[in-house]
Amino acid sequence: MSKRTKTRPVKRFSKPIIFVHWLNAAAFLTLYISGLPLYTDWFNFLYPVFGGPENARIIHRIAGVALCLPVIIILVTDPKGFVHWIKSCFTWSKRDIQFLLAFPKEFFGRNPKIPPQDFYNGGEKLNSLLSIICVAMLVGSGFLMWLPEHFPQFLVRWAYPMHNIGFGLLAAVVVGHIFLSIGHPNSRVSIKGMTTGYVPEWYAEEHHGKWYEDVVKKQLAEEEHKQAVKK
Repeated sequence: MSKRTKTRPVKRFSKPIIFVHWLNAAAFLTLYISGLPLYTDWFNFLYPVFGGPENARIIHRIAGVALCLPVIIILVTDPKGFVHWIKSCFTWSKRDIQFLLAFPKEFFGRNPKIPPQDFYNGGEKLNSLLSIICVAMLVGSGFLMWLPEHFPQFLVRWAYPMHNIGFGLLAAVVVGHIFLSIGHPNSRVSIKGMTTGYVPEWYAEEHHGKWYEDVVKKQLAEEEHKQAVKK
């Protein structure tokens, strides 16, 4: 049987994870657009969108708070999913490195041999780690810039370049993430996974083979057994 004929839906993400993913995306987009005119006069034409410089600053701060909310929400609604994500981000194996080495070939249309990946592949782990680091830089430096009178001035001075570096790095990470989400041959399936929570069985087997062998096949077999018993 061809892998592509295995179309049974496989649950990949919970509803809380889907919600915080898009909340995080909306918060970053708002931060990005509202922050551009605050960063350089070249983007002053964006001020009318927010009703002026003062409103842009207020919206920027609100979006900054929104960027912190996903962690709180997911810890309350799906702590197991959050712990699994964090543990996966900091647990690397040889197969993750092999994925990163082979991915450029796959990206340019070749078909390299990639070892079976877990629930999160090497690319997703790297994207998550970079996002965590950049968000920590943005939130920490932004807090110092927001309340400069409560902190030593040398920390406040360092916060500005740190904020800019974090902003630039995260923008690059997000652009790369969006490009792969839209331009990759399987982009429709991956986007569907982050909107409905489900991916087809063939996708789980092809892109997350270790997770498929360890978890998914057992789950699908149990479901088939339950259905057979009901009949």
